Amino acid sequence: MEFIWILVAFGCGFIAKHLNLPPLIGYLVAGFGLNAAGVVAHPGLQVLADLGITLMLFTIGLKLHFKDLMRPGVWAGTSLHTLLWIIAAGLLFFIFTLFGLPHFSGLSVASCALIAFALSFSSTVCVVKLLEDKGELKTSHGKLAIGILVMQDIIAVLFLVAATGKMPSIYSPLLLLLIPATPLIGRLLSSAGHGELLPLTGFLLAVGGYELFHLLDLKGDLGALVMGILLSNHSKGTELAKSLLSFKDLFLIGFFLSIGFIALPDISMFWPVMILTALLLLKSALLFGLLAGLREPTRVQFLASLTLMNYSEFGLIVAALSVNAGWLSKEWLVLIALAVSLSFIITSLGYEHAHARYARWKNLLKRFERRQKPPAYARALKDARVLVIGMGRVGIGAYNALQKELGDKVWGVDADSDKITQHAKAGRHVLVADAEDAEFWERTAQCEIELVMLAIPSINDIRDIKTQLQMANFKGKVAAIARFEDERQQLLDFGIDRVFNFFAEAGTGFAEESLQLLQHPQQIIDLTQG
Repeated sequence: MEFIWILVAFGCGFIAKHLNLPPLIGYLVAGFGLNAAGVVAHPGLQVLADLGITLMLFTIGLKLHFKDLMRPGVWAGTSLHTLLWIIAAGLLFFIFTLFGLPHFSGLSVASCALIAFALSFSSTVCVVKLLEDKGELKTSHGKLAIGILVMQDIIAVLFLVAATGKMPSIYSPLLLLLIPATPLIGRLLSSAGHGELLPLTGFLLAVGGYELFHLLDLKGDLGALVMGILLSNHSKGTELAKSLLSFKDLFLIGFFLSIGFIALPDISMFWPVMILTALLLLKSALLFGLLAGLREPTRVQFLASLTLMNYSEFGLIVAALSVNAGWLSKEWLVLIALAVSLSFIITSLGYEHAHARYARWKNLLKRFERRQKPPAYARALKDARVLVIGMGRVGIGAYNALQKELGDKVWGVDADSDKITQHAKAGRHVLVADAEDAEFWERTAQCEIELVMLAIPSINDIRDIKTQLQMANFKGKVAAIARFEDERQQLLDFGIDRVFNFFAEAGTGFAEESLQLLQHPQQIIDLTQG
């Protein structure tokens, strides 16, 4: 039976990928298909799903800083959006009861508000998977979206306390001791090395944080997140997150499959589910308007509200508690499960070309923006000839090599403000910007830039940036990197002037550097004697 699970999940994910859809859509379909075929959910499936979510929240924490939660768009945006959504959606649900719509008729005002509350959350799993696949967790809109999700998690904890009557343990304040214990935990991480012990250490810390919070009657997932945040400034934080990436992605397949086993619909549920799905537009529009009022940049408003345009798996927890307490009928658990699943699909499809869509609608969306001070890109880059986009390990290597030849005419660009701060302290010419932003290229159009080097691993991001360059009438050359030969050919076909397979190029560079030893025999003698 385990092989059937793997086969169906692989088949649906494979088909989705080759239809240019996110594989998670295939996994959702696989779950509903297995359920409809009468396959019984294996108990281990939920274990995999829970472990995937725990690892995901831990890795989010590794990339999150407390200051990211302090921006008004996070705490004020989340609070106001939750309140306004409950009022607006709850009122609409009550109006539907007056018209006697199926499954809405007979709902009380309290039940309408409860359903609206259950649908007020956005899915951490869906949003993080989406941003991670796009490489946008560290962008301004990515940080905003993650901050809002964390604030929603806090609201979730408060609801669970109120709904279950289960107060946190009187010993829960002892969790504050984790702060002074952070250096000790960091030392443990430093001693783990770079091999198989490193991801095992990640499992230990993530699951340990979960169990510690759960033991003290707090939401275990929050414990994994907090443990990650405590280690976010550790020098091995990024390496640890990468070592857990494959495990997390594999276990999260269990989560998407498990959604399909919650319940199966009947024909009477079609219109109620369509109504709930259509209300995603209201949810996104409310958030967009609030972020505009809180003076977030237009592009950040648009991308964050589009990313969060979904319902959360936590809505299923609220629905299950409400059904057990007799506040809602069992049918509503099925309706919310279907709405959650459809919202995942809509978000995945809707965000696929979000940057290009913003570029087309920019003039219209700009009308909602409060006055912003424009970034001084043109002034900073007036003498630049080469831009290195993405200041990771490959980008730094390219920047350093070019800087020796061209001096101050080389600039590095990255959307991660923390990374840019470190580079600036090291004396590099860098600036914070999102290269998928059409406005960035419009503002730099008057500069004399001759070459743009895309030192980023995502083929989709490279295509998006190439599209933005074309729309800005960029006349220079574009170079990019690729991890695999088939991706290299795809990028060349897309119009990139030069694409380097960085695994192959690393070997070539290694050989070229080593060949110099043959020209200097004394160096070989020194190496053998040393």
